[in-house]
Amino acid sequence: MTVHNSDIAAIFREIADLLEIEAANPFRIRAYRNAARMLDGSSLDVAGLIRQGRDLPHIPGIGADLEGKMREIVATGRCQTLQKLRREVPPGLADLLVLPGLGPKRVKLLYDELDVHTPAQLERAARDGRIRGLPGFGIKTEQRLLQALVKRSETGRRFKLSTAAEYAGPLVEYLRATPGVMRVEIAGSYRRARETVGDLDVLVTAKAGAKVIARFTAYDEVAQTVASGTTRATVILRCGLQVDLRVLPEASYGAAMVYFTGSKAHNIAIRRLAQARGLKISEYGVFRGDRIVAGDTEESVYRCLDLAWIPPELREDRGEIDAARAGWLPRLVEFDDLRGDLHCHTRASDGQETIAGMAAAAQALGLDYIAITEHSRKVTIAHGLDARRLLRQIDEIDRFNEGRSGITVLKGIEVDILDDGRLDLPDGVLGRLDLVIGAVHSSFGLSRETQTTRIMKAMDHPHFTILAHPTGRLIPDREPYDVDMARLIRHAKERGCHLELNAHPERLDLLDIYCRQAKDEGVLVAVGSDAHRAADFANLRHGVGQARRGWLEKADILNTRPLKALRPLLRQTM
Repeated sequence: MTVHNSDIAAIFREIADLLEIEAANPFRIRAYRNAARMLDGSSLDVAGLIRQGRDLPHIPGIGADLEGKMREIVATGRCQTLQKLRREVPPGLADLLVLPGLGPKRVKLLYDELDVHTPAQLERAARDGRIRGLPGFGIKTEQRLLQALVKRSETGRRFKLSTAAEYAGPLVEYLRATPGVMRVEIAGSYRRARETVGDLDVLVTAKAGAKVIARFTAYDEVAQTVASGTTRATVILRCGLQVDLRVLPEASYGAAMVYFTGSKAHNIAIRRLAQARGLKISEYGVFRGDRIVAGDTEESVYRCLDLAWIPPELREDRGEIDAARAGWLPRLVEFDDLRGDLHCHTRASDGQETIAGMAAAAQALGLDYIAITEHSRKVTIAHGLDARRLLRQIDEIDRFNEGRSGITVLKGIEVDILDDGRLDLPDGVLGRLDLVIGAVHSSFGLSRETQTTRIMKAMDHPHFTILAHPTGRLIPDREPYDVDMARLIRHAKERGCHLELNAHPERLDLLDIYCRQAKDEGVLVAVGSDAHRAADFANLRHGVGQARRGWLEKADILNTRPLKALRPLLRQTM
């Protein structure tokens, strides 16, 4: 049984939730949450190191007790502390915690006051109008909970792209080791870089399909085999992720990749084009009558329709087919186009590395510059900086840059946008920075007009440079707040400021549709990792995937520019 970082993180998050329901020591709760946050999406394979019997490097916030629990989970797949808490906390309450807007305190209130401890009971209480009378809820919250319950029942469970990647990578390597296998690729929404995936579509080309199927269903992370034949199989992994496998001949590889990559709307559109030409497209090839005319490569499939090959991230039927026909598909940004990262934290606020440590990690990745952008003083839980501490960090960065070559550290701040649109720090200190990232971290429930006006006022500040994670969403826990993004994008153009595409796997915010709107308006987008530790620079790859979904090219991305060209673009807002 193989345990991944995300498995340990999930256990730690559940422990923290159940401890909070029990009103346990807040410091203990925070320790589990911080550990889960560190593990979730980190490129450091902590579980793998433990499996190999190796010593773990120093990980801030992980002491002997938590390390012992991690080793227990890797060895057994279980944690005695969690089992004990599950016996103590009423069954079903943990299932409520996955719903947006329901934290442990609200779940406990629902249980104490309404005897609600399952999603079904919660739905009945919401439909009966019994939730709105509880302290801190109200009619709107009740309606949102009901909508979330309905959506959950309709769509089923989805996994963050970064979480799916933890399981996809080892599975692909496992299948590639099968004798006779030529190719193993993942298609579907995973290949299109969707923020979340419902399942994995794995395509294999091989001569002996039965051997591949047998090896696939014997994979040690398979909890259930749903179906198994000679060329296809479906399994459910222990984490709950469904995986569908198809074994194909080489002659059908390209057609299968087109068919299973999707999206459904894109596939319908190209099938109609094929029908107009007397062709039929399936996962096995492009046919004219009974004769196969294409299918070994994706390019051959699109060529039959007089289309250029369309990058997977664009296959959503949002104009990509017309663009392919006319020859004006964008040349999408690549990871190697990035020259720097404009959103990083250190241990001066809630990060885990020094300035030197973050700079060294970024330089090892091939970046030329980073910006240190700690939280401001309003975010007390993140140990945000006040003016005095920020001035001290400014001097520290200046000293770091003196006489160094290879990488430059820019001076910045992730400053809170207050409810009235003011920024959380005085102009005197903001004026000494290279860039100011404005962020909404509170009052998410404001009306559309009030929220939009609030952010536009902040953007009018002379030192405002970039709007951080512009919709405020957290996948899957928080929906975007209600804001007029079209107005914000136009206002950014008028002001000469920029929008961030926050690459953290729980955000991937700017949304792809807004990336394209920003491109159309000529507003530059900064792909930022929001790194809190060296391993978090890996987030940039997810950000580039989201940028590609938004049709962004190298010239549309602020931080693809060399430092000399970047500085004037940062200053033009000041």
